[in-house]
Order: sequence, then structure tokens, then C-alpha cells
Amino acid sequence: MRVVPVSLGERSYEVRIAAGLLARAGEQIAPLVGARPVAIVADANIADHLATVQASLAAAGVRSEAVVVPAGEASKSWAMLERVCDRLLDLGVERSDVAVALGGGVIGDLAGFAAAILKRGIRFVQIPTTLLAQVDSSVGGKTGINARAGKNLVGAFHQPALVLIDPEVLATLPARELRAGYAEVVKYGLIDDESFFAWCEANGAALLAGDVNLRETAIAHSVAAKARIVGEDEHETKGRRALLNLGHTFGHALEAEAGYDGALLHGEAVAVGCALAFAFSAERSLCPAEDAARVAAHFREVGLPDGLAATGVSASGARLVEHMRHDKKASGGRLPFLLARGIGRTYLDTAVDLADVTSFLDRQPR
Repeated sequence: MRVVPVSLGERSYEVRIAAGLLARAGEQIAPLVGARPVAIVADANIADHLATVQASLAAAGVRSEAVVVPAGEASKSWAMLERVCDRLLDLGVERSDVAVALGGGVIGDLAGFAAAILKRGIRFVQIPTTLLAQVDSSVGGKTGINARAGKNLVGAFHQPALVLIDPEVLATLPARELRAGYAEVVKYGLIDDESFFAWCEANGAALLAGDVNLRETAIAHSVAAKARIVGEDEHETKGRRALLNLGHTFGHALEAEAGYDGALLHGEAVAVGCALAFAFSAERSLCPAEDAARVAAHFREVGLPDGLAATGVSASGARLVEHMRHDKKASGGRLPFLLARGIGRTYLDTAVDLADVTSFLDRQPR
């Protein structure tokens, strides 16, 4: 088992990574709960994984109840949050209890937010079942739901008590979702680790094709990178954690325009967002043009979209920028952008003129 610590003082926890860990979840969780039952908030599409976890808990002497949530981004809503909270209360969840989030990023964000606000905060365990959730959203304590104005605008920082990652669950993940999660893996190389980006160029195709060892290596490296950044800037107040949002300002605008209906997955939007961030940086002579081309080429080579033309989004630059204005990172009327001086040299720029962004987007092929 690989263990990655997330060092946050009294809120510290471990991310445990091992093949077959899903079937051992009970022995991992039992020390946290004692004789109390566990409520599992689970994605409706992963009945087999839910059965495995519940059997493992039962073998460890832990009773469990499942709260099954419809799959998809639409579940990150006020209505579903209310439903989950009411169900947890119906089950008699106490403040000292532990809930389990079993599924992808949607479930982790939703269940984590419910845990953050239920009885002013209960503990929860993340068991992510998608690559995107394993390398990104399950670590760091960001929880929340979407609002009419945009994505993740209502939420809280609430760190999990434990994260359990089993790379073997990815064998049942649809290829498109696997590729979408891989975009977040590549992101860690683009932020501050050019050698890891080169590793992705050399190994990404084999990872996506099913190499379990490469998947475990990528997950462990990504989690360690995120844990390091979160440990330095838990609440994104120092600017360091903002680096993890590379590609997300452009990406969230694309998701909002696409309508969160599955036509454009989050990881796909992040891939396009990263490519656009590098292209915008190159246009401003901040980043070598060959680096921007290299980023786009890698996404394209593994089957991810590398620009607006590949997303089906035809909105004007002005409309996409209007979505950006609702970004939760906006402050004092300004929106910070993550730009790059090269691969592995991302930085936060607070002086970007949104008119320049509008013009840049209007020039992108549709």
C-alpha cells in the first residue's frame, strides 16, 4: 500500500492507495467508527462497488446503509443536497459518525458538503471510483454544489478523515471518463513538474490502455503533488493552491455554456482549458509557442479535446467571458488567470484584461 499524508495539523489525514483496496475498505474504516453504523452516499451507476464496500464493512463488524444518488453533474444541486441531508438524518446520523462518499467527483463534492453542514460537521471518508476523483477532487477538502450562476459556487472546505483509492476500480470506467480524468493527471506536470509531463507523454497512452502499474504510479504522484500544495495553502488564500485551477477558468466557462448535460465532461473541459491557457500565454509572448503546441498535441494524441473546435461549443468570446465573471475566484472586480511561462512554469496573473481574453477566444477556430 502506498500512503500519502496530507499534513494539515489537526485536520491531517492519509490517502491510501492499493490495488484491491475496495474489498478491504471495512478494515480501513472500522477503526474510525467503532460500533456505530456507516451511511454510504453512492453513485447509482456503481452498484457492484457499493456491494463490495458493504460486504467489506459487514466482515469488519460495521453496519451500513446506502443513500443512492443519480449519476451525473445534475446531482450537485440544492434539491439533491436536501435529499441527502434528510436521508442521513432519517438514518440517525450523529455528530461523531462517519459518512462514506463512494463514487466520482460529483458524489465526493455532494456528500462532502452534506458532511460539512450536517449537525455543523461530521466526518467522512472518500472512496473515489473515477480517475478524476482519485487524482484531484477527493483530496484537499473542497466540497460543494452548483448554482444557477455557475459551477461549485456554493460549498465549504471540509477535509475527509481518510481517502481510500483502489486503481483496479478503473477497469470498469468508460474509456471517455478515464481520458477525462487523465487530463487532471497531465495538469500536475504542466503546473510545476516538466519531467512529469514528459512522463505523461511517454506513458499516457499505455496508462489509458490499461496498464495498472502506470495508473498506480500516476495516481500516487498526482496525489502527492496535490497534498504538497494543499498543505501549503489549504484555503487558497496564499495563491499557491490556486495553481491547481490551471485550465479551470476557461474550462468552467465551457462547461457552463455546454449545460452540464454530459456533452462536455469536466476533465475534457480542463484539457481544453489548459490548452487555451498555454495558447493565450504564447500569444502574449509569455510562453514558447512550441510548448503550447506540445500541450495541445499530447491531449489530441490521447483522444482529449485540444481546443474550442473539439468541444462543439460555438459561443462568442463575450459570452464565455460572461460565464467567467461568476467564477468564485473573482475578487474586487478582477479575475485571476493561471498562465504559463513554459511547461512546468505556471503562475497566477491578476492583471489580465478580460477584453483581451474575449478577443483571444473569438479568434479560436470553432
